[in-house]
Amino acid sequence: MSSVSKYVVFGPADTLRRMPAQLFSSIEPKYTYSYESSNHKDEVHVAVFEEYEKQINASVTLTCIIEFTGKQNRFILKKTGGRMGFRGSSLDEEKRTIDDEVTDFILDFAKRFGLTVQQEQDQETEEDDS
Repeated sequence: MSSVSKYVVFGPADTLRRMPAQLFSSIEPKYTYSYESSNHKDEVHVAVFEEYEKQINASVTLTCIIEFTGKQNRFILKKTGGRMGFRGSSLDEEKRTIDDEVTDFILDFAKRFGLTVQQEQDQETEEDDS
């Protein structure tokens, strides 16, 4: 299973422009960075969310890159950290992780404002399967 998730959200520019600010206010990131292009009015927001898992004594980090082009928002979510493969290292299935919360926010926001969401699949995995 890949630790990278990609989503593309289509809709009106004003609604798409509000999406990163709403995400950062509902789920507070540890670090943020914003860049706005003066030529094309494109925006890039990078946020790092961190969650400490007491059960496994490790931190799980989620890097969220949001690219706004005026017509779409592209979300790239990269999960790192944690422990895998050790006895007792798995978390409860009922516990919501930080990537679940961010993904749910994207889907919820899109549904609430009538936006279209597409999940992108990696090209490499598709080529390996064929």
